[in-house]
Amino acid sequence: MPPQLPHPQPGNPDTRGPLRYIWWLIRCQPWRVLRASLVGTAWMTGLSLRPYLISRAIDDGLRDRDNRALLLWVAAIVVAGIAMAQIGIWRHRTMTFIREDASARSAAVLLRKLSRIGAVLPRKLAAGEVATVGGSDIANTSHVLTMTGPGVGAVVAYSVVAVVLWSISPLLALCVLLGVPVIAIVIGPLLRRLERAETVYRQQQGVLTTRAGDIVAGLRVLAGVGGRDLFARRYADRSQNLLAEGYRVGAVNSWIDALTLAIPGLFLAAVVWVAARMAATGDITVGQLVAVYGYVAVLVVPVWFLLEASYQMIRGRVAARRIIALLNLTPDDVDGRTPDDLDGRTPDDPGGLPGDRPAPTGPAELRDPASGLTVRPGRLIAVAADDPADANALADRLGRYVVSDVTWGGGPLTRIALAEVRSRILVADHDSYLFAGTLREILRVREGLGDDEFRAALRSASAEDVADALPEGLGTPIDARARRLSGGQRQRVRLARALLIEAEVLILVDPTSAVDAHTEARIAERIRVARAGRTTIVFATSPLLLGRADTVAHLRDGRIVATGSHAELLERDPSYRALVSRDGEPDADTEAGGFDGSTDLDPSGLGRPFDVEGSLR
Repeated sequence: MPPQLPHPQPGNPDTRGPLRYIWWLIRCQPWRVLRASLVGTAWMTGLSLRPYLISRAIDDGLRDRDNRALLLWVAAIVVAGIAMAQIGIWRHRTMTFIREDASARSAAVLLRKLSRIGAVLPRKLAAGEVATVGGSDIANTSHVLTMTGPGVGAVVAYSVVAVVLWSISPLLALCVLLGVPVIAIVIGPLLRRLERAETVYRQQQGVLTTRAGDIVAGLRVLAGVGGRDLFARRYADRSQNLLAEGYRVGAVNSWIDALTLAIPGLFLAAVVWVAARMAATGDITVGQLVAVYGYVAVLVVPVWFLLEASYQMIRGRVAARRIIALLNLTPDDVDGRTPDDLDGRTPDDPGGLPGDRPAPTGPAELRDPASGLTVRPGRLIAVAADDPADANALADRLGRYVVSDVTWGGGPLTRIALAEVRSRILVADHDSYLFAGTLREILRVREGLGDDEFRAALRSASAEDVADALPEGLGTPIDARARRLSGGQRQRVRLARALLIEAEVLILVDPTSAVDAHTEARIAERIRVARAGRTTIVFATSPLLLGRADTVAHLRDGRIVATGSHAELLERDPSYRALVSRDGEPDADTEAGGFDGSTDLDPSGLGRPFDVEGSLR
């Protein structure tokens, strides 16, 4: 049975501002928030009940020497304490439910948004920023909802105590009523300063998290080129900057904490001094004096909650602002269905409506006007690009990951339903993510696949030795990103996974950049056999792959400058010949390393640019 999500339908958040987003979280659970307000109010106001009971025990029991009344009032104090303990349990439990519900709902809307943005996300937001938003920002935003329980109760309790004190002495009530505004005036500027400091700290924290992720992902590469110490020093310098910002946030926060304790203490002392003077002159009784002390001491709790809520609100606004920034990201309009685009448009408009054109009923020609590339159906096409960035851009256009003028079957690719495009055209990058799971689970990209299909795909990718070398074969657990495998093994597993999808159009980007020449030769031949009759586009500069292609296109400065077989281009295109023959001689260090078909470097000298699995492209 598949696991049940806490919020399969989390709703549509209000992203017009951080406070609106927080209010949306509150509105999503109105009855629970109402219960929290009632329980929080009962708990806060109940704190002021005991001073009243104590004052009655003193005046009615001790002063009048009435033991029966004293016992009754003491019993009432005990019962009130037990009741307050139970109400406190309800309050804490309800607030925990509220915070957890808000956290789960925020996580659900973020996950939904990330899944919709898809491949565009890395180009618009750093991975470290996403991780921090999904971690600390969600928690900080959820804690703001504490105001719905103890926060509401604190306001009510403050008003109740002021009314009760008014019945004893208007002067004392006036002191209480003026106390909290004075606290707000004193601490308000510090809270605004804290918000600014938290914003800067939060931004730098996201940058540092991204830097850490980059270093971990490229640790093997950095060790190979001797750059580990350099990046470690850069990370340390950035950490020092973040540490300084952390001290700044801590300094402001320490002043707030100090004033949170000192001001209510001074406030308590002032009110008790006035009450003691009134008791000495006979304006109030001794029991009332004790009650006044108890009321004011009790006020420390709601005042602390109000100040804590203010602090949480500052952090929550900063965090919610970051969440909203992510939720407001829009993918490149590859599906065309934004409200602005659809407003007032009809199928007769020149641009047409996205999704209004059916996909080709069978294999069809792909054409990219920007580069001049034409891909005939059922062929193995190789694209050799002088600049890898141009190759990636062309692959994105053909796979409809960016807006372009690419046509498929003679019609605009952008007017075909995106789901149809995704199901028939696959772009397989050489460093695509491998999720944790058994090798069998990693390869199960669609229903109905069995071990025979898995092994056939592994053989086509020259990766059968990967499964054979694992302790439990296809059932061997693999960690996230398959770190237990070598770079060449990971790349071949990715290729096998792409072949198993059996896409009508398969676009492979550098599928053999991390394997040795012998393995690459096998892959080139087996891909041709496995993809016979279907359209395959390979972006590479390796002669072994280019030599197996039906047609090779030379991509230079974003344009196709020559097409033909590999041999024809070698003969008539000098720039192509220079491209595929560079790095023709391996260096001594490479030759000395030894290779077994699963390595990350190419010792062959057959023309592939030096590449390391995991390097930044």
